[in-house]
Amino acid sequence: MIKKTDLPPCPTATTIHLIGNKWKLLLLRDLLDGTKRFGELRKSVAGISQKVLTENLRELEKSGIITRKVHAQVPPKVEYTLSKLGATLKPILDLMTAWGMKYKKMMR
Repeated sequence: MIKKTDLPPCPTATTIHLIGNKWKLLLLRDLLDGTKRFGELRKSVAGISQKVLTENLRELEKSGIITRKVHAQVPPKVEYTLSKLGATLKPILDLMTAWGMKYKKMMR
């Protein structure tokens, strides 16, 4: 878990620090629909490498935004889900989607 002392003093900067890259935002978008396996996330986020996907999932897990569940089986099955804290980002992501749609319409 991230320590409070590791976060920027500005709340906006804290949010950007936690979810402010394109990969994290796209992963959160996909996890809004429910639990996903690593392979599903890799397919749904075009252009992300396995290394970058792993790094971003670890960071989101460390910050408490997602949870990771490992099923004891062969081959290993790992699932990622938004935590209760992560689910509180839904209104923000919904607003970003709506804004993006409006912007695209304006630019035609």
